[in-house]
Amino acid sequence: MEIPIPQHWKHLWETWDLRCFILLSLSLQTFLILFAPWRKRTASGWLIMPLWSAYLLADWAAAFAVGLISSSQGKSTGSDDNNTDLLAFWAPFLLVHLGGPDSITAFALEDNELWLRHLLGLLVQCLAAVYVFFQSLPENKLWIPTTLMLFAGVIKYAERTRSLYLASMDSFRDSMNTEPNPGPNYAKLMDEYSSKKEARLPTRIEMLPEPDRETKAVNKVKEGPLTDLEMVHHAYRFFETFKGLIVDLIFSFRERNQSREFFLERSAKDAFKVVEVELNFIYEVLYTKVSVVHSTLGFICRLFSFGSVASALALFFYEKKHTFKQADIGITYTLLLGAIALDAIALLMFLISDRTFVALYKLLETNTGKNPIKYLLGCFGWLLQFKRRRWSESISTYNLIYYCLHPRREVKDKLVGYLGLSNFLDGLKYVGSKSFNDELREHIFSELLAKSEIADDLETAKEICSSRGDWILRVENRSLLLWHIATELCYREGPNKDRNEVPNKDGNEEQKKDFREISKLLSDYMMYLLVMQPTMMSAVAGIGQIRFRDTCAEAKKFFGTGNSRGRQNEANICELIVYVILSFFKYLLLFFILPPILFFDAVEKPFRGAKAEQGQGLLLAYPCYLRVMKFFGKEKLDWVEQQKDACRKILAVNTEVKPVTVKGDRSKSVLFDACLLAKELKELEGKDGEPDKWEIMSKVWVELLSYAACHCRANAHAAQLSSGGQLISVVWLLMAHLGLGDQFQINEGNARAKLIVEK
Repeated sequence: MEIPIPQHWKHLWETWDLRCFILLSLSLQTFLILFAPWRKRTASGWLIMPLWSAYLLADWAAAFAVGLISSSQGKSTGSDDNNTDLLAFWAPFLLVHLGGPDSITAFALEDNELWLRHLLGLLVQCLAAVYVFFQSLPENKLWIPTTLMLFAGVIKYAERTRSLYLASMDSFRDSMNTEPNPGPNYAKLMDEYSSKKEARLPTRIEMLPEPDRETKAVNKVKEGPLTDLEMVHHAYRFFETFKGLIVDLIFSFRERNQSREFFLERSAKDAFKVVEVELNFIYEVLYTKVSVVHSTLGFICRLFSFGSVASALALFFYEKKHTFKQADIGITYTLLLGAIALDAIALLMFLISDRTFVALYKLLETNTGKNPIKYLLGCFGWLLQFKRRRWSESISTYNLIYYCLHPRREVKDKLVGYLGLSNFLDGLKYVGSKSFNDELREHIFSELLAKSEIADDLETAKEICSSRGDWILRVENRSLLLWHIATELCYREGPNKDRNEVPNKDGNEEQKKDFREISKLLSDYMMYLLVMQPTMMSAVAGIGQIRFRDTCAEAKKFFGTGNSRGRQNEANICELIVYVILSFFKYLLLFFILPPILFFDAVEKPFRGAKAEQGQGLLLAYPCYLRVMKFFGKEKLDWVEQQKDACRKILAVNTEVKPVTVKGDRSKSVLFDACLLAKELKELEGKDGEPDKWEIMSKVWVELLSYAACHCRANAHAAQLSSGGQLISVVWLLMAHLGLGDQFQINEGNARAKLIVEK
């Protein structure tokens, strides 16, 4: 059955389909080049999702438009022949678009491994563009600007393919391979030794220590705070040394000593900032064109590409265009000016990039006298102040008690399970976000610094890295869930009244309050990693997912929030259909009623503190506003009190007999084991000179965080850089620089043997 479509609509679509897709492709490129740099600074799905959609649509729209141009070449008849030259001229612009902006080549780390697919796409799309061009010959009046744009398009597309290849793990690893080192000539030395022995000469082999082993790093470590420019310089220096961490390369004592000496002299703020800038360099190598653009060949190709586009614009401007349609002329100018604008934005990003400042800083070091470089750094160095935030600087949180108290309805849970949206909706409903504050930064750094100061040798460093919370307090492999629930139970009881209501002589009341908040924040963050980012918790999690589900099942059963009907009466298809219909009308009504409510909220807000006679109508309408928002939002204003009550109920359970004795070990739940631990922690009142429970818990959580950081796969850390980054990745790299971990496995350099013949 053929659907009747009016001829007018068919003609309109056939006329404007190609033009719409070309403009869509240009719009997507503009969106990507402007907003792609923000994805490393935010973990918000409201920005990540549009970027992901634009990234996928950009390639599809450009490739589809090339196909439309190719198929339309043989259909142009009559008056349409005049626009054939323009169609051939448009095809190279789509190659430029397929090359993508400099700010994003790969959306995810796995995209780099598909460089062969992009290479094939480069060949196919270039052949299609060349085919379109030859189809327009020999009458093509725009063959010169078309040829120039073809060169520019091929360069752009090749840049992207080359960037993907260089960022693939195999290529990235190969690029860091040094010259093969056969070591000293053992056979020659032993031949000489044997000949001396046969001549009955007193001969011995003496081993000489490698020179400069015990000396400090070549560059003296600067004391005091670092400037923004110095942070970028040192971050790039360490990036060049330690970028092999991404592909699990090993390092020697020299690299360890140099970085360790540098970071032991830094403050927490400077140390974290240097590591954050270093992670930003890693992000640029893996997800942008920086490796290609900042090379000599890349710079030459970029100049030639820009010159080709500018020349094509000039040639088209002076070309006689009376035979072309005005709309097509406007689209052509839009494409030309858009290409130049995108190149101009890319050039601006190139000039203010961290690598440019590093290059200028190196020139300044080589020329200490008065020179233009020093003047340029003085003029533009302030731009680095606007780039201080190089990751999201936020911590995602997830709370098990809150999750168990507010489960989804069974029918809704089954529906989202069918649609594969469980994790996505869990992230929206149960995941919160907190700022990464100075107190947490100082606490983490002080704990890692204490470890590094005692890790003078590699063996000690490996032992500290492999410890799992037992460097302070020995725990079992259930530790993360156990300590998360215990921390929540203690936190909901409030601060220790006996200790924190009256400040100590040293004024430590505020510090103890910080330990409490630090413990809570790290507890919820580690729970988020375990549940929502299990790939980053491969070493800590183990059977963590099983323990989590069993613990949640026991908690829901205890709170009475689980499924009371049992598995026999699970939601059937009719219930699902009814739920979908009701939800559709509910959210349809919400779609129409929410805008005026939000408008009312914005208008009414200034009047809330005013007198009764001012804004009387708005104040009277406010209760209605609250009822509507409560009905649609289903938000519980007293959820904090609910969690407190739930924690009180758990603590009220008699745990005189250990849970495993009563339940056995089939269930992996640790709910009441955590209750037992919380009761033991409550007894730690922190006598004079001894740490209280919150200080102990904060140290344990840093232990668990550092253990997870150094045992997480390196590519998992790299994968998170494209979506705002993670605190655990910053801690991982900071631990490596402090000499903590198993990346340093080369204890000695080349042995230096000397053959000595005694007289």
